[in-house]
Amino acid sequence: MDDGLNAIFSALSDPTRRAILARLAHGKATVAELADPFALSQPAISKHLKVLEQAGLIRSGREATSRPRELEPDALKKISDWIADYRSFWDQSFDRLDDYLSKVQGYDHDKSGV
Repeated sequence: MDDGLNAIFSALSDPTRRAILARLAHGKATVAELADPFALSQPAISKHLKVLEQAGLIRSGREATSRPRELEPDALKKISDWIADYRSFWDQSFDRLDDYLSKVQGYDHDKSGV
């Protein structure tokens, strides 16, 4: 696994940061807006945002006097691509299991004469 994915998964290990990402999936938000649903100070939220930014999961914008954060789609695609390899593995494994079970059930069905 490359360092970029390590940083991403490390950032995602915290439930507060995952909640922040879920909020940002609905659009840009300021630190104050992101801090609102949590019992955390704005500086604590800022630390979480810094981790997310360093992992490349979010980016900071500039709008007048605020710096709203938004999701970084490239990092999310990197995660999706990594997971897709494993999804393919499991899909193939389940297909093989399904084939095996069909053969076994067919064998039992033939053996019973039903």
